[in-house]
Amino acid sequence: MSDTTTVTEIARNTIRLETQSLKLLEESIGFDFEQIVQLIHQSHGKVVLTGVGKSGIIGMKIAASLSSTGTPALYLHATDATHGDLGMVEKKDVIIAISKSGNSQEIKDLIPFLKNNGNKVIGMTANPDSFLGKQSDHLLFTPVEKEACPHNLAPTTSTTVQLVMGDALAMSLMDLNGFRPQDFAQIHPSGSLGKKLHLKVVDLTDDSKIPSVSIEASLKEVICEISEKRLGATVVEYNGKISGLVTDGDIRRVLEKNENIGGLVASEIMTENPITVVEDMLALEGLKLMQAKKINHLIVLGKNKSYKGMVHILDFIKEGLNG
Repeated sequence: MSDTTTVTEIARNTIRLETQSLKLLEESIGFDFEQIVQLIHQSHGKVVLTGVGKSGIIGMKIAASLSSTGTPALYLHATDATHGDLGMVEKKDVIIAISKSGNSQEIKDLIPFLKNNGNKVIGMTANPDSFLGKQSDHLLFTPVEKEACPHNLAPTTSTTVQLVMGDALAMSLMDLNGFRPQDFAQIHPSGSLGKKLHLKVVDLTDDSKIPSVSIEASLKEVICEISEKRLGATVVEYNGKISGLVTDGDIRRVLEKNENIGGLVASEIMTENPITVVEDMLALEGLKLMQAKKINHLIVLGKNKSYKGMVHILDFIKEGLNG
């Protein structure tokens, strides 16, 4: 770094160069891209990404993005392919070979075998006149005027453009495949993402904490039930049906407004027609409902409208759900 060049200037120049290439990439997207998306969509096989070096790492990421959004894909290292791993490639698979120069020796060694195997080859390169560009059945042009590296050596701009092209492919195929949040949930069962897509409100209930009192329950009985179940509220029932909800906030407001509280019963304190949800509602949707209604409790009902339990907004936070 020269004395007159600051770290900030280098960082901004890096972003500027990569942004300029992304703009060129955007302008290059057209009919050829649509043909490639249709080819992959209509294929009965998987997508096989291949490359070496930094392009190979980008291939791994693109394969992961495709697989997680409804398009089966895997990464095959170009060198390993010619040492036995070609066995995982079927004739019906579509190949995406990635190389900035398009003349990587490993790619040049691999492409003839893939062509002889009957695979459709899509080349992703910045050099359409290269070996890869000319040997491919279809071309994903990834324009790069200059690497962000000050020596124009380290793959920087080129890998960013490759990565974004991969995302463009994945999102286009995702839409074409009609890939829904429910489909996403099936292949993302773990972690916070899995919880958002799988966890239901009933999963947050505790069978040992199902607060309930009758409409004739005294104020003392209501307070005891809320304290025992430790959810800050209790359901009020009449003839096995939910009539209302009493929260600790309701009790505080009653105490502030009434001097004579000895004769108060649950029906005089409760909020009628409390918000209820069905047990199979996604927890994330339940949280959004609570935030929209500005409430801290949800009453969970079974499919036959039976009272299944209650959840507090803190139950969602404990599970890492925050909307």
